Amino acid sequence: MSKIKILKNMADTVEQVKEKLDIADFVREYVKLTPAGKNLKGLCPFHKEKTPSFIVSPDRQSWHCFGCGIGGDAISFLMKYENMEFIDALRTLAEKVGIDMARSGSLEGRSYTRLYEINTEAAKFFVAHLRTQNETADKMRKYVHERGLKDETITEFGIGYAPSNSDALTSYLSKKGYAITDIDKAGLVYKTERGTYWDRFRNRIMFPLHNHFGKVIGFTGRLSPDSQETNTGKYVNSPETPIFNKSKLLFALFKSKNAIRETGVAVLVEGQMDAIMLWQAGIKNVVATSGTAITQEHLQALQRLCKTIVIFYDNDMAGQTATERVIDLASTMDISVRVIHSGIRPAEKDPADIAKETPEQLIILIEKAEPAMKYYFDYYLREAVVARADGNLAPLKQGIEHVLIKIYNLASHVEQAHWIRELAHLVSFSEEVLFEEMKRVSASIKIEKKEIYAQNVPVISIRESFSRRELIAQRFIGLVMSDDTHKEKAQDYRIFLPEDYQIIFDTVMAGDIVFKTLPVDLKNLADVISFRSSLELEGEAEGARFEFSDVVTELKKVYAKEAQAHISQRIIDAEASGDETALADALKEFDRITKEGYNT
Repeated sequence: MSKIKILKNMADTVEQVKEKLDIADFVREYVKLTPAGKNLKGLCPFHKEKTPSFIVSPDRQSWHCFGCGIGGDAISFLMKYENMEFIDALRTLAEKVGIDMARSGSLEGRSYTRLYEINTEAAKFFVAHLRTQNETADKMRKYVHERGLKDETITEFGIGYAPSNSDALTSYLSKKGYAITDIDKAGLVYKTERGTYWDRFRNRIMFPLHNHFGKVIGFTGRLSPDSQETNTGKYVNSPETPIFNKSKLLFALFKSKNAIRETGVAVLVEGQMDAIMLWQAGIKNVVATSGTAITQEHLQALQRLCKTIVIFYDNDMAGQTATERVIDLASTMDISVRVIHSGIRPAEKDPADIAKETPEQLIILIEKAEPAMKYYFDYYLREAVVARADGNLAPLKQGIEHVLIKIYNLASHVEQAHWIRELAHLVSFSEEVLFEEMKRVSASIKIEKKEIYAQNVPVISIRESFSRRELIAQRFIGLVMSDDTHKEKAQDYRIFLPEDYQIIFDTVMAGDIVFKTLPVDLKNLADVISFRSSLELEGEAEGARFEFSDVVTELKKVYAKEAQAHISQRIIDAEASGDETALADALKEFDRITKEGYNT
């Protein structure tokens, strides 16, 4: 089909949608509208306002906000509100008004439709295998029941099982008439070195992933508890596809968005099981990040529905690190965050455990969730205040610096003033002293507040640019953070890291993934490295193993280059001063570095 024909088909579908869809009825699903002459008005969902400036025109089938200056048709509204691509928004509205894009839409639209169909068929396949009456399926059902899931919940969320055969799903979908290229495009298979296709998910409990409108767009597979495999992750996600973008997806949002909108609160958990168990226990306003790092797009999706996020992550070091990242990113977006932390919840219990054993506690815990800043006060200052009583001010000084950075990050000056007052009361310093200290600390690390730094990395940047050696060092440490198998050999390469990075490296090797013991500037640098690695290496563990040796090679090269440049200057200085001893030492060291071959 020619590009002209494709574009014409797309344009025809757009016009059909506009003809059949009443924009006023559609927008009412998201915004409360009241009559304003021939038009309707309401509070703009895309910026904060107290006086309605958002206008919907039924005659023109359009909307416009006179406050923030944006507008468009129903398709553009859905794209912006639900953070969707054009083709997804068009397809959603087409389905809403009964237009079959698979027949009347563009080539691209039909391609998207096939991907949705393939994923839907795969979901049915996995569900059917979990219900099969055989020994393996019996074990899988027993496992999910032991985890606390009821049959109705298993059905509600479409949980299934992927058999261990190498091509069971591939054969099933092929017999249904789907081309292997489309099955591959849907992320359900991968091509082997022999050129054959194997199922991506084998011997796993399967959790379907849905977009905001309930369409299956991918899967998470949890390795069977009796699996003997050691070279694969416990959880495997679908790769990114034309219909699946992990940075935009929040698990269970398609089910919970109405409850979130009604309550004004979203309970944020880490994984699918946490979300499903809380849902089963009656907490309907729950979503999960599904093991991926929180992104600005995730928070924007929640911000359109609610004003407050309650973080209910696992009670371990990784959970604490993830909690801090959510708070820091949400603070720049003026989203209120509360935390269910270790001080107000059962120790060693993750949300799914609590939902299974004492579900009646969940509502109490959510109500007791503390403001994010109180969480930081407790986390960074509790031990420091005790140390102060013994005359040791160093931990208190460091803890105050950490907290002041968090306060400075708040988008609201009113909130800043409030928490400075609370901090002054806690540490017995005047508000004036703390404000001055906040200015000093924030200036020393050059905080950038205008935009999120490098793909939603925490907004605190140590400086605007890094040397090549530093960038390689960051990647090296990120790889060590992402995979414990690197740690044993990584110690051999510590010498090639810049001095600050050696300190961060030692902290990582010691198991402190929250970097609580580091000075403020190094902690923020470590957070940036950690956050980047979690984004860049998500689902790429195998590739990261191969990359590690390449990064080490580059680290050695840049170390040698810098060392040789430094020694060359020493040689020049020694020759100029006539210092034969210094010259001999410098030449000897230059020769050593060259012979060791770091720069080869």
